[in-house]
Amino acid sequence: MTEHSEQTDSGAAFWDARYAEHERIWSGDPNTILVRETTDLPPGIALDLGCGEGADAVWLARHGWRVTATDISRVALDRAARHAADAGVAGRIDFQRHDLGESFPAGTFDLVSAHFLHSPGDLLPREEVLRSAAAAVAPGGILLVVGHAGWPSWEHDHDHDVHFPTPDEVYLSLGLPSEQWELQLSEEHERIQTRPDGQPGTRTDNVLKMRRLPT
Repeated sequence: MTEHSEQTDSGAAFWDARYAEHERIWSGDPNTILVRETTDLPPGIALDLGCGEGADAVWLARHGWRVTATDISRVALDRAARHAADAGVAGRIDFQRHDLGESFPAGTFDLVSAHFLHSPGDLLPREEVLRSAAAAVAPGGILLVVGHAGWPSWEHDHDHDVHFPTPDEVYLSLGLPSEQWELQLSEEHERIQTRPDGQPGTRTDNVLKMRRLPT
C-alpha cells in the first residue's frame, strides 16, 4: 500500500461512515449483471474492484473462482470477510484495502469486475482506475464494467452537472487497441430498485464487457 494522501483519507472516511450507518447497506445478493455475464465462464482468478460487503466476491468464490477483492472502506472489508466466512469460502478470497486512485492490486486476472465505481466529487479518478483495471486483464480474460447511467427515478433534488458516462464513452476513455480487445457487450438497461421508503423505483445502468484477445 502507498502512503495515505489527503484524498485517500477523505475517501476512506466518507465510505467508512456510509457503511457504519447500518449493519448492512446492500442486499447481500450478487449483482445481476455479474451473474448473467460470468456464469458460463470457466472459473479462474478474479479481481473484484470496490467489493463493498462482498456479495459478488462470495458468489464468484462459491462458483470456483479465486478472488482478490478490494475496497477503500475497512468497515466494508471487515463485513465482507465475515460474509465470506459464513459462506465457507474465506480461503478463496483475498480481501485487500486499496484507494484505487493511489494503489492497485498486483497481478493479472482472468476476470476483472468493476461494478458501480462511483464516488462523490473527486474522491475517485474513475477513468484512471478503469484503465488500470483493463491493464490487469490477462490474455483471454474479461473486463466487466457496470455503472449508473443516471440518477434514480426518485431523486429529483440532485446535482444536474454530474455526468454519468455512456458505455461508448467508457469504452473510448479506456483507449484499448482494437487489435488486442474484443467488445462483447455495450448496453444500457433499466431495472427496478427499492426506494428508501420501501416503494419500487427504477434505475438505469450501463454495461461494458470486453475480452482481451489471446496473444
